[in-house]
Amino acid sequence: MQLQFSFIIPVYNRPDETQELLQSFVGLKTDTKFEIVIVEDGSTIPSKVIVDTFTAKLNISYFFKKNSGPGDSRNFGMHHAKGNYFIILDSDCILPENYLFEVEKSLTTNYVDCFGGPDAAHQSFSNLQKAINFSMTSVITTGGIRGNKKSVNTFQPRSFNMGISKEAFLASEGFGFIHPGEDPDLSIRLWGLGYKTALIPEAFVYHKRRISWSKFYKQVYKFGLVRPILNSWHPSTKKITYWFPTFFSLGFIGSVFLMAFQIKLFIILYALYFALAFLTALLTTKNFVVSLLSLIAIGIQFFGYGYGFLKSTLVVEIFKKNPKTHFPNLFFKSS
Repeated sequence: MQLQFSFIIPVYNRPDETQELLQSFVGLKTDTKFEIVIVEDGSTIPSKVIVDTFTAKLNISYFFKKNSGPGDSRNFGMHHAKGNYFIILDSDCILPENYLFEVEKSLTTNYVDCFGGPDAAHQSFSNLQKAINFSMTSVITTGGIRGNKKSVNTFQPRSFNMGISKEAFLASEGFGFIHPGEDPDLSIRLWGLGYKTALIPEAFVYHKRRISWSKFYKQVYKFGLVRPILNSWHPSTKKITYWFPTFFSLGFIGSVFLMAFQIKLFIILYALYFALAFLTALLTTKNFVVSLLSLIAIGIQFFGYGYGFLKSTLVVEIFKKNPKTHFPNLFFKSS
């Protein structure tokens, strides 16, 4: 099959990010023709002026629609795209120059109808962004599940860097209206339809994560809320490992409490873990400040996700509440 690529990029009030991403498209080293579909999701600060400055260099289509969330905006873009293979990116990403080359090489050699790529921290990113990137991608925190492990049929691509064939999109009807969580939900439904997913380790993007500590906590808290909902929709995907951040957080609180009774073994174990995390971050980032900030990021990630997961489990699994009613902020309505 001749691959015809369409990049689908939902945008919401991010003209500066859009400019940086489109500039990285200009720098791609590839002879493959592609189109870019920008979907403005009801922005009050639109990117149209920025997009217009690139129309002479890139094949771009621009659409403005009312706000209905990133999943619906991606579906909108794929419905309007001309290619037969869609690559979905977040607006806060930057492409390395060999990105499309690596995607095409992998799909030509080992075709799958849905792939995901890792994210990395660019040297220009702030120390905070680099620390959060380490926390979100390191084997010592997430097991490397966001991009450091090759797998087929079990890897769940994330929509900041994800490809899906037109055939698979039409068969699955695309993303649902939960957010976050729309990307693993789509992957699981694709498996049910017989499609395979895979990681392309070489097809990484620089993911800026426009984020502060408070926004990071809110993000991982929502990730925790979403997972029990997905487990209730797709019971076969439940894993005990999803409980790890909750156990870690409760264990840490318990360790601090036990110190009052001169029981220090458990807090020492936590100290050893954070020491190992610091050394791993130092070896990975080669930056002392980033390594220290990584410890804060790890704490926020585990406590935010763990609390959200426990709360949602009680609501959805124990008390059998309707998640759309109880957590309305996790769901968008279709445009």
